[in-house]
Amino acid sequence: MTVTALLDGPGAEVLAAACADYHPGRELQLVEKLRRRYDASLVTAAVTQASLRHRAVAKFGVDAARMYFTPDGLEQATRTTVGSHRAARIAMTLPGASVVDLGCGIGGDLISAARAGLRVTGVERDPETAATARANLAALDLPGEVVLGDAESTELTPYDVVFADPARRADGRRVFDHNAYSPPWSFVTGLLQRTACVKVAPGIPHDAVPDGVEAEWVSDAGEVKEAALWSGALYAGVARRATLLPAGVSVSEAPDAESGPVGQYIYEPDGAVVRAGLVTAVAAAVDGWLLDPRIAYVTAPKLVPTPLASVYEVVEQLPYKEKALRSWVRAQDIGTLEIKKRGVDVDPAQLRKKLAPKGSATATLIITRIGRDAVAYSCRRIGLAF
Repeated sequence: MTVTALLDGPGAEVLAAACADYHPGRELQLVEKLRRRYDASLVTAAVTQASLRHRAVAKFGVDAARMYFTPDGLEQATRTTVGSHRAARIAMTLPGASVVDLGCGIGGDLISAARAGLRVTGVERDPETAATARANLAALDLPGEVVLGDAESTELTPYDVVFADPARRADGRRVFDHNAYSPPWSFVTGLLQRTACVKVAPGIPHDAVPDGVEAEWVSDAGEVKEAALWSGALYAGVARRATLLPAGVSVSEAPDAESGPVGQYIYEPDGAVVRAGLVTAVAAAVDGWLLDPRIAYVTAPKLVPTPLASVYEVVEQLPYKEKALRSWVRAQDIGTLEIKKRGVDVDPAQLRKKLAPKGSATATLIITRIGRDAVAYSCRRIGLAF
């Protein structure tokens, strides 16, 4: 049973009933109830759709209640905050531009682009997924078209901007090597010779990005979501950028920074800043320095609020020995222990289990390497809102 069966008639009716009465964990009861009134195959499709809409709220917010999803399409879709940021950048540079989305999936990026005033066309080779994308544009009263086709055979001349999100899965598993993307990397680099934006995995190596193309790493609420490659008229003249959502803060320069002893505060740069290789921008922002030139921790004597990093106040330096750390946990009555690490071969979950925190206090343990030595710092997390 396909999404199209739920768009009107009995399918739309059963979908409305399923969504109105849906509660996570009670799907079987809902199916049994609805099958007394509706066709069994329609009920299964509707309850599945209601479940997908519930899960989709995390990515699409209130829009999820009106949208249609496939399981794979929802998993691979861009969340609205990130898609809207991307679309706004295109619209600011090229207002009203025509954009073709190669492999548009369920249409998440089409939605963001259409709302930004761009003229959108989606290309999708899977008929069911294409129908879902069309249904989503219609459900949200947005203009645009979705056509069946293959990314590599699409004529691109009519469009001002090409957007692509190459598949990064093979045999159901996530692919991390950009050379294993589909369409292949050679096709992607060909797109980047024109005005284009290509979404890639955050682990893209810096040296894989062609000259004259900007790589922008984007995080949302502290979680790195993607890297976007910008070319042609969308290239802003920098090689690497880190953008932090929802604050909308962006950095693209990495000034020189010294390294030195720990100060009163340790700053942990956002993951997008780290991926972009712009850690020293944090040092400049807080008037600080690196703990070690090879490690992405910044330290400073003063508390300087910055959206670029999480902040921890150093309470004391501890010996990096399991016995000493276990004694510290007991002496401080620690029950909730956050363990942060960089540059050391330790599994925080396993170490936490060995330290066995059982008390009532809360603490953060930062473990890192300075030169050849592993060091540990007892810290207090500083909560800052932006």
